[in-house]
Amino acid sequence: MTNALRLSQLITTFGPGAMVDLPTRSVMIGGTNLWDVRDPTVSRIINEPRLQQLLERSMRGAGRLTADGKITLRTPPIDADTPGFTNPHCIDALVFPTLFICERTEQVPNQPIRRRRLVKWEQLDGNSLKRKYRMPDDKLEDVSPIRFIGACEQGHIEDIDWRWVVHQETPPKCDRPMYLEEKGTSGSPADTAIVCDCGRRISFQETNIVGRLGPCHGERPWLGARNREPCNNRLKLLIRTATNTYFTQVVTVISLAEDVDALAQAVDGVWHVISNVPDLATLQTLVQHVPDVRIALQGFDLNDCLTMIERRRDDIGNSSSPHPRAAEFDLLASGKATIGSPGKDAHLFATTLPEAEWRRPNKSVAPLIKSVIGVQRLREVSCLYGFTRFEPAPTIEDDIEEVQLAVSGAPVGETLDWLPAIEQFGEGVFIQFEPSVVAAWLAREEVRLRQEQLFAGFQKWQAARPGREKVNFPGMPYILIHSLSHALMVEMALESGYPASSLKERVYALRDDAPGSSITRLGLLIYTASTGAQGTLGGLVGSAPLIVDIIDAALARISICSNDPVCADHNPTNSNDNRHLHGAACHGCLLVAETSCEKRNEFLDRSLLVATMASNGAELITDLGQLDGPS
Repeated sequence: MTNALRLSQLITTFGPGAMVDLPTRSVMIGGTNLWDVRDPTVSRIINEPRLQQLLERSMRGAGRLTADGKITLRTPPIDADTPGFTNPHCIDALVFPTLFICERTEQVPNQPIRRRRLVKWEQLDGNSLKRKYRMPDDKLEDVSPIRFIGACEQGHIEDIDWRWVVHQETPPKCDRPMYLEEKGTSGSPADTAIVCDCGRRISFQETNIVGRLGPCHGERPWLGARNREPCNNRLKLLIRTATNTYFTQVVTVISLAEDVDALAQAVDGVWHVISNVPDLATLQTLVQHVPDVRIALQGFDLNDCLTMIERRRDDIGNSSSPHPRAAEFDLLASGKATIGSPGKDAHLFATTLPEAEWRRPNKSVAPLIKSVIGVQRLREVSCLYGFTRFEPAPTIEDDIEEVQLAVSGAPVGETLDWLPAIEQFGEGVFIQFEPSVVAAWLAREEVRLRQEQLFAGFQKWQAARPGREKVNFPGMPYILIHSLSHALMVEMALESGYPASSLKERVYALRDDAPGSSITRLGLLIYTASTGAQGTLGGLVGSAPLIVDIIDAALARISICSNDPVCADHNPTNSNDNRHLHGAACHGCLLVAETSCEKRNEFLDRSLLVATMASNGAELITDLGQLDGPS
């Protein structure tokens, strides 16, 4: 279907507030209040209590959810044209921007200047379905949406009032035609301007002056055409098609294995209806009057159903329950021979490999690994809870809480009783690392000095971005495992047959539950998950017994980078670039597709893993012997 979006795109790329280019105009995806999710056949509930609890806790702390508010996870509505559906189900998209540029170019007499007329949406010809503008000579001309819009750090976005900007009058007295004017072929801001027929003009070089575009009016068009909120910011120029117009805030969890019986499945299927049932009488009333509940619970004793509901509610409301990432680590590193079940409806099935299968005593990296788990099946649930503009929001607040709602995050809907989410299935390999080896590495003086250098770069990053004071340095164990993860993903792609961009990471560098404890939960999950067949081909699980050889080969590969010595010599405190969160890391060695990285290619340093040309002695390999290279 033309102009169709996949479900995953609505979560990761084109969610509420994002702009999508169509052949004749640009539209903005409407907020969740404009999504038609009434029909359960086109939008279904995703049950993931740990994720719901995490989001509710975070949103209450950010003031986006009331104290007793609950969040439901729903899939976006599917294509209304799908055979079998008679009622339209859709996501509203609003025309934005509503300013257009005529395609006809007019030459300014006796000057090497080209200009095109600036028109509004309501001025377009209705008989041409708003695709053309009727010029003064009565000819219809094609139009295209203007590239330049105004926005602020709070996510607000609007059409720039160019007439006010050019004339600096409130209200402007001049109503003559306005044009986008260009000269030369460089396309530089100084050679591009908005001009009025009266002679007033402003070049795009001048739009960078703070306040020149006027105040932000707090417009949130994705929530409705006239939706506004108070805002004290000044508008900034934003290029409509630039990558910094939209950064999603997505939280992802890996579902845990549960002993799910028929009753638990039935309760889960209608949990959004029965979750607040207080007593047996209310449950009986729902069974009588709500067909979905009656069908789901048919054949079960309602007393047993009520017990299951109360138990599930207590689990969700237990504030002492572990953070999702900690719960995932504890389960995968439990040492059980089998985790979960191999059934087709299972959320997680994994097996702990016997040490004899993967241990390579002659390999230099063998002492670092404590256990290897092949994950034959996993379920990944991703939820979109907000977005930012201009720059992505920070996602590290402390060692465990990786999910936070940034001050600059914009809401995806007027009310947040439900959020869009998707579930995807796949496979992976989990590696548990030996805490004693990492602890010995951390105790070295060279590592301490390298930490001071990386932390100084982090502080420079913080100082350049007001509002990031609460973001904490992730720590050396995290940067070590994160760097290893990136080196490993490239090597595992070659071994497993998956494209490197389809692999994802989940880094575990967590403290024990006791206050003030050290970081001892150390692990890494490399996995792939997709809505198609690409997530279940078996290539990753098949590579699990070879993991020591693969890691050894990955480290040998990154010991030399094609960008050395520039890469190896990089100092994170260098103010001449914007790479304060990197050590020795670049596209030639550690950077991967951003869809694969959980931290947008930040907090990486290969000098923590191997000796580089500018070796500072902080490399882990010093403790583990010399690399043997690929087998």
